Amino acid sequence: MYIYENQNWPKFIWRTEEISDLLSKVSFLQGNLLGKMQQLGFDLQQEALLHTLTDEITKSCEIEGENLNSEQVRSSIARRLNIKNSNSIISSHHIDGIVEMMVDATHNYNAPLTKERICAWHAALFPTGYSGMCKIKVGDLRNDADGPMQVVSSKSGREIVYYEAPQAKFLPEMLQEFLTWFNSSLELNPLIKAAISHLWFITLHPFEDGNGRISRAITDMMLAKAENTAYRFYSMSAQIQKEKKMYYQILESTQKGNMNITDWLKWFLECLLASMKSSEGLIEKIMQKSKLWQKFNLVALDDNQRKIINMLFDGFEGNLTSGKWAKICKCSQDTAGRSLKYLVEHDILEQVGAGRSTHYILKCGD
Repeated sequence: MYIYENQNWPKFIWRTEEISDLLSKVSFLQGNLLGKMQQLGFDLQQEALLHTLTDEITKSCEIEGENLNSEQVRSSIARRLNIKNSNSIISSHHIDGIVEMMVDATHNYNAPLTKERICAWHAALFPTGYSGMCKIKVGDLRNDADGPMQVVSSKSGREIVYYEAPQAKFLPEMLQEFLTWFNSSLELNPLIKAAISHLWFITLHPFEDGNGRISRAITDMMLAKAENTAYRFYSMSAQIQKEKKMYYQILESTQKGNMNITDWLKWFLECLLASMKSSEGLIEKIMQKSKLWQKFNLVALDDNQRKIINMLFDGFEGNLTSGKWAKICKCSQDTAGRSLKYLVEHDILEQVGAGRSTHYILKCGD
């Protein structure tokens, strides 16, 4: 029996005494981080938002086995939210669609969640009408024409069914019941409501594909409601990706259990707590970046030099060389060399190695 087949579905129950301490810890850290974010100032809040949303989108897709170009994601978010970005590049329609979904979820968090809205999110996730090489029904609920919706894997030549979702004929009524509950103002802790929202939606599995990504967007929407701000400062999906195996295990056991979801709530809150703790490092990094720019702004820098410095701050892939500078800035290698030399002379970059192994790093000391 799956959880939705219980006669009391969807009347979830849990043991409050087992989650109360954990809930208090999450709420305390949440308030503490919100306070720190408010002290950052507008530009640094924008920087934190850009970093966190990039992480949230890329990691949510990684959970499903899809690797996105993080620079394209970052550029798409920056354009959509009109945020300054040091390395703006063209992004694909697919990435733009995913960004549109996440921005709508987190920035329009007070707008009602409707069937039309989540169907629009689904259409944005699959702008070509295909998931990989498979044509799927896009922007509408599944119809099970090819059989029941199952989560399966093949091991040692045999297929294992981990989960079978409700029949398509029941979906319209079941989805409406979820949406009515989600949009209601019940006296329920919003963190608990976020956890239940995630579980409930992914249990329904209303689409042929993309259910996990949409369920995590719904979770972020509920968390934004809880915090009453569109500024994201932690990535739940990044933490789920780290705990991917346990994530699927707890979902499977909960979906095959009774209406007592205490174990799911405990796992969700522990994951949320870990993601918030990780974000403390992000805030420190952003503040360090701001402090160093106060120093660097005393030096006359051109647009390309600022662009490269920001790229180094944000996580430059590999080592910075004159050849990479020339390619990124579309200039000659001699021009790149002069720019690098200038930044070294002004104590912004440090040369490492010699000859062919020469590369440059930020000089972050006082």
